[in-house]
Amino acid sequence: MASGTERSSVPVDLEKSAQHRSVWSTLGRWWRNQPLPRFVSATLLRRILVSNLIGLAIFIIGIFYLSNSRAWLIDAKREALRVQGEIIAAAIAGDAKVETERLMLDPTKLPISGDARIPFRDDGFAALELSIRPERVAPILRRLIKPTNTRARIYALDGTLIVDSDKLLRRGAIIPNNADAENNDDSDSASAGRVKTKNFWTRLTRWLLDKKLPVYREIDSGLGTSYPEVRIAMTGRTPTSMVLLSEKGEQIVSLAVPIQRMKKVHGVLLLSTRPGQIDEIVAEDRNNLLLLALLALIATVSISLLLARTVAGPIRHLAETAKVVSNDIIAQHELPEMTDRRDEVGLLARAFSKMTSALLGRLEASERFAADVAHELKNPLTAARSTAESLGYAKTEEQRDHLIEQIQQELKRLNRMITEISSASRLDAELARQQREPVPLRDLLESVTSIFRDKAETNNVSLVLDVPAGVPANSFTIYGNDSRIAQVVTNLVDNAISFSPAGGKVIISVRRDGDVVELVVEDEGPGIDEENLEKVFARFYTYRPDKGGSRTNNSGLGLNISREIVAAYGGTIRAENRYQNPNAPSQGRLGARFVVRLPASPLHPRGGVDGTRHG
Repeated sequence: MASGTERSSVPVDLEKSAQHRSVWSTLGRWWRNQPLPRFVSATLLRRILVSNLIGLAIFIIGIFYLSNSRAWLIDAKREALRVQGEIIAAAIAGDAKVETERLMLDPTKLPISGDARIPFRDDGFAALELSIRPERVAPILRRLIKPTNTRARIYALDGTLIVDSDKLLRRGAIIPNNADAENNDDSDSASAGRVKTKNFWTRLTRWLLDKKLPVYREIDSGLGTSYPEVRIAMTGRTPTSMVLLSEKGEQIVSLAVPIQRMKKVHGVLLLSTRPGQIDEIVAEDRNNLLLLALLALIATVSISLLLARTVAGPIRHLAETAKVVSNDIIAQHELPEMTDRRDEVGLLARAFSKMTSALLGRLEASERFAADVAHELKNPLTAARSTAESLGYAKTEEQRDHLIEQIQQELKRLNRMITEISSASRLDAELARQQREPVPLRDLLESVTSIFRDKAETNNVSLVLDVPAGVPANSFTIYGNDSRIAQVVTNLVDNAISFSPAGGKVIISVRRDGDVVELVVEDEGPGIDEENLEKVFARFYTYRPDKGGSRTNNSGLGLNISREIVAAYGGTIRAENRYQNPNAPSQGRLGARFVVRLPASPLHPRGGVDGTRHG
């Protein structure tokens, strides 16, 4: 049951596969008919340009996408701020001393660079009893923050801002936190509404990241507890970092570190990168990428144009010349052969020129064939007409019967010649249309031998088939059409029998020679004159010695047709003589030998099996 179900499911799978192919074929035709694909595929230049530009665009977009994520830079900044914050927090806590449960800083232990002095502020803020005093923290921030271009703020446990490195470094001294009204106004205006971003890339980044990152808002002298990272650090947890966006869409990395002494938190150090610092680094990289992308674009377009010039140009010239040749085949010499090119375009040009030359050769061969046919048909017609005219002069009944017999023989010869001419004229077209398949040559030889055995016995000729014993039958398999191969063998065997004398022998043998199957047909006739070994394959060649067959029994097309068939299947055929002593041809000939060599079928095992020809 299972096997039956599997067999029944095969047609269903094939039907589904055919439906899928039909759907994809329909979609493909629809796509090719759209304006954009039609425009792109109109010329080879456009195809080359679009293909190269698509790859370049994907590469550039990928690079910009990866660079825009800034993940690697943000991670590096986070790590740098963490290390820097731990060092500064440890320095603040380590250089302090404890007095009445307060964390006091000893300024004498911290060298001050230059002539800068930290004035003691006698104001309301100084009257507050804070664990960390600003005049004691300022030297540490001045020494450790200035080289790093990082903003540092220290908040007390109640969120009060103690020191802001921006104000400290800008003024050269500690100033009241409620001063700098200008900054407050700017901060208020920034908080009141969004400031227009600087450029397209910043706006794009803000649009992409605005929904993912919180917006950083400057609180100036406000409570530090407004910052989530500060609130977390006040609990004594591990330093916490956050990625924020400024009002202008610029990324800021912020990190809060608790200032601890004796496992007790006395304040919070808030470090943050400058607004636009990360964006400036990314912008610099992006500008470099834009420059490289521009250079790559110029190179891509230049290479595409050069490729189109070296490929599309010659092909267009070849097509234009082909149009001229199609109207006048004699102009085929104008086709560019491009002998200096070794690429595919040069191969195409030379193949096109060779094809045109072959076509011209076929046309000339057709003209010669027509002329030869006209000439050969005139001979039997002229002989029949002359014999018919002689009937009026016949004096006896025997003379009349003899003349009538001659006329009938000429007409038979004419009929046979017309049949073979018709077959020869259709040969090229039929060879091109007929399907090629493996042909077992040994089986075919056995069939032909059995057909000609009666004729050989009638002519008192022995017909021998010599096939090596112990060799697999498929070793003699060739690739072609069985009816055409049989026609070649039939022509050779019939020709050998007609030339063999009474009591003679015709030997048909086959052997394997590497990748070639060799067929040999030998007779014991008079042989062939050396100067005629090639002429026997010419069209309408009918010369025979006196002891051979009659001229009227042959049209002279058999060997010519055989050579055409063998050549169409990639083989060769040659004629040679058999000598008593090959080294001394003058001692006499034993007969003629025709050798046919055809490629063995690639669908069957190959090997160098040699047969031995007896006799």
